Amino acid sequence: MYDILKKRFLAPDICLMEVLAPRIASSAKPGQFLIVRVSEVGERIPLTICDYNPLAGSVTIVTQQVGASSRRICALEEGDAFVDFAGPLGVPSAFIHEEDEALKQKKYLFIAGGLGTAPVYPQVKYLHEKGAHVEVIIGAKTKDLVIMEEEMRQVAKEVYVCTDDGSYGFKGLVTEKMKELLDAGHTYDQAVAIGPMIMMKFVTLSAKEYDLPLTVSLNTLMVDGTGMCGACRVTVGGQTKFACVDGPEFDAYQVNFDEAMRRQGMYKTQEADADHKCRIGLKNG
Repeated sequence: MYDILKKRFLAPDICLMEVLAPRIASSAKPGQFLIVRVSEVGERIPLTICDYNPLAGSVTIVTQQVGASSRRICALEEGDAFVDFAGPLGVPSAFIHEEDEALKQKKYLFIAGGLGTAPVYPQVKYLHEKGAHVEVIIGAKTKDLVIMEEEMRQVAKEVYVCTDDGSYGFKGLVTEKMKELLDAGHTYDQAVAIGPMIMMKFVTLSAKEYDLPLTVSLNTLMVDGTGMCGACRVTVGGQTKFACVDGPEFDAYQVNFDEAMRRQGMYKTQEADADHKCRIGLKNG
């Protein structure tokens, strides 16, 4: 059992939990994810790692209430526990293989959309600790849905907040803010976009105009998290890849976003169905 040490809501329907999982905390890397189950007959839910603390033995996850399983997760309280908390899984972010001296010379731009701010945080934190220059654009529909701004400001050189309705920060889309920065002469060695699929598609189209190297995370496609279900198949560079075992991060310019969005839309009905249960991994079939 994996005890919930802390719980708080970052925004309506978005819950942060700090969970006691020493082995994962000691081996996790930026860009990776884990699989959780609330109960023995619960659905397997892949969640990207928001933070990890090897000294405390804790791992932080962020969950948005969308379907039945995510509602069950968010209904847990401090002192409750997950039956399964397995990981770390997936391929870590490519920059962890670079030397510290090389990272100190680099400038990164992260574009975080909505819940995508959570998996962006450990990457920015890692790069900050290595001495890299990191700027972050956080996008949300409205002020109440902006998450982890203060945490991000502790590890990023600059943080730009955008809201669709202009209720806070820059009024407009993250793509507009990115273009504003690039047109003003800001230069970056690498950009990373994590968020809704449609956001990442248009960030990719915009970044291409500036020849800006860009990585995206396809974590939202994952269902089973092991590659067995095949739900996260996506075409990358003309080849079939699985977001969970080959990613979740890929070169944005190689991703077939239209195909990815069609695949993502296949599970909307089941996601919202309170009676839906993933049969993979259940003892009774």
